[in-house]
Amino acid sequence: MPINRFKAVEEASKRVPLEVTAPGKQPSEYYGKNVFDRKKMSKYLSKETMKIVTDAIDEGKTLPREIAEHVAAGMKLWAVEMGVTHYTHWFQPLTDGTAEKHDSFIDYVDVPGGDVIEKFTGKLLAQQEPDASSFPSGGIRNTFEARGYTAWDPSSPAFIVGDTLCIPTVFISYTGEALDYKTPLLKSLSAVDKASVEVCKLFDPKVKKVFSYLGWEQEFFLVDQALYHARPDLKLTGRTLMGHESAKNQQLEDHYFGAVPQRVAAFMREVEYEAHQYGIPLKTRHNEVAPNQFEIAPIYGETNLANDQNLLVMSIMDKIATKHKFKLLLHEKPFGGINGSGKHNNWSLGTDTGIGLFTPGKTPNENLLFISFVVNAMMAVYKHNGLLKASIMTANNAHRLGANEAPPAIISVFLGSQISSVLDKIEMSSEDDDITVEELHKMKLGVAHIPEVLMDNTDRNRTSPFAFTGNRFEFRAVGSSANCAAALIVINSIMAKQLIDFKKEIDRKMKSGMKKDQAIYDTLRLYIKECKPIRFDGNGYSDEWKQEAEARGLNCETSVPLIYDQYTTKQSIEMFESVGVMNERELEARNEVKWETYTKKIQIEARVLGDISINHIIPVATRYQTALLDNVYKLGCVFDVEKAKQLNEHDIVLIEDIALHISGIKTNVDAMVEARKVANRIENVREKAIAYHDTVYPFFDTIRYHIDKLELIVDNQIWPLAKYRELLFIS
Repeated sequence: MPINRFKAVEEASKRVPLEVTAPGKQPSEYYGKNVFDRKKMSKYLSKETMKIVTDAIDEGKTLPREIAEHVAAGMKLWAVEMGVTHYTHWFQPLTDGTAEKHDSFIDYVDVPGGDVIEKFTGKLLAQQEPDASSFPSGGIRNTFEARGYTAWDPSSPAFIVGDTLCIPTVFISYTGEALDYKTPLLKSLSAVDKASVEVCKLFDPKVKKVFSYLGWEQEFFLVDQALYHARPDLKLTGRTLMGHESAKNQQLEDHYFGAVPQRVAAFMREVEYEAHQYGIPLKTRHNEVAPNQFEIAPIYGETNLANDQNLLVMSIMDKIATKHKFKLLLHEKPFGGINGSGKHNNWSLGTDTGIGLFTPGKTPNENLLFISFVVNAMMAVYKHNGLLKASIMTANNAHRLGANEAPPAIISVFLGSQISSVLDKIEMSSEDDDITVEELHKMKLGVAHIPEVLMDNTDRNRTSPFAFTGNRFEFRAVGSSANCAAALIVINSIMAKQLIDFKKEIDRKMKSGMKKDQAIYDTLRLYIKECKPIRFDGNGYSDEWKQEAEARGLNCETSVPLIYDQYTTKQSIEMFESVGVMNERELEARNEVKWETYTKKIQIEARVLGDISINHIIPVATRYQTALLDNVYKLGCVFDVEKAKQLNEHDIVLIEDIALHISGIKTNVDAMVEARKVANRIENVREKAIAYHDTVYPFFDTIRYHIDKLELIVDNQIWPLAKYRELLFIS
């Protein structure tokens, strides 16, 4: 039975902001306190060990196994001085969350007497063997085959949470397949590094390494803890399965960038303070569009580390929200009728020589490099737009895409007028023009003019899922609860494959006698023409765009289970295998996990919706209906027939409406349960997911419609669920 909503509202109204003790210092004074970063390594490791570790991180060199002993010794010394007693390998299974198993540093002294000492070896640092049987594997491992391995990722520094040293690791099966997000992410970063360097050397031979950067923007909702516990649907599914919209929600747009409520400001200050101690450079905080919706964002960073930091921040926010009597909601669409939450992924590439590959340059050569990477990014997205959509599609995110400012479930690229103009001029040039970089100056096709363009050389398009924003691409379709790695694995992999193809084409043309600059320009012109269908600067919400996108050959599928098929097309398998990120078996396994997860989420929601409908809503509606019937009967006893009929007219209409909605709920819940039973008998995980999408999920909106109508009819004093007007406005 949920908590009485009136008690919950009363409790929430009495909340006052927690006193957050200010550190009395600037963030720079305690920044990274809980991280075994380079500053700590230089103190606790020898110069020789430090150089080997930093070379492994910066240059991708193999880290000798024996070095782990030296690192473990220094790491343990630092951790023990910080009061740490346990350690754990911190990894990212295919659940969108993180996992950890804590072990104490204590071990027996190798002498009689049974004394213990604190011990942490290189072997324990480098590799462990957690039980892999209960984590999603998509059939790679049988449930009785428990062995899996976690292996240390030195490029992401260890950190301390409470009394535990957390060591970021990969997670692989006994037979070597990846069972996590980090392993393929690291492989994709290596692939895009290698492919990008080969292309960069056409312009600057000094480039030796290319980094992938990620800047995430984390949106989230906060609700009062007491009100959260008054909503069983919110507790069990992360979203409200019913609830009529509040008379006032976001239509006045007064919450966006408004003054942060005091309780929320106290929460944010503590999140920032703790995040800074973990070396997470949180910089931005503000109200988002929907009531109770907020956003935090850091300074961008190297993709692998930035992704780890985002996962850690989500954990920090959840912990601190509880302390402040809030509940953190990371579901992509916790409330109907208002904005959902995303996690915009700002993706860019940069060289070890300091050049941003998506940043307009100061010389014609740098601009041709810039145009080359922009065009190749567009080609990658064009060729794999369905796969890119599959990387961010979940049961949760499907509610958000295409609604209330979220981008639609069609991948397109927005460039802005200036960059589009440059590409159009290049496209319109004649194939017979023997154009060199020097001639580009004279023809003024735009490449040489890009230095005049400011960093923010594009307007914003809030409906674009993949938008160029001056020196990066912003992938706006990623969901707020997602592991960023899911999208970045695909983005970096398709970019690596596209750059490899580009380099091969340049080499082929140069071997046939074409000059390098002409070969580059000629190839870019062909690419611009080929990928033109992916460019769209208009309104992504319009019905006309959906029709046009389909005519352009873009993927317009909206069924989540069917979208996942994009991972195992011949094109996708060949792409992932060619860049060494994932093999066919790993891709098939991940799809099985995705289909199974989708089914379970819809199944849970269907059960919760049915339970609340039958055991909470119908009894309350019936009770109110009975009260109305009793009133009708008593009026009939007091007044004559005509007078009673006149007085009872309104109540009789309400009684009929209640009966209609109760019948609608009961009929549809029964049909939904039967559809679920049929779907549950399907053994194939893909077909079962499709059945849940096609035959179970469609009942949700119909059942909700009848419940929301009853919410407007039934006496407010007996309605069992906290209403939107109570949930959505933190005082």
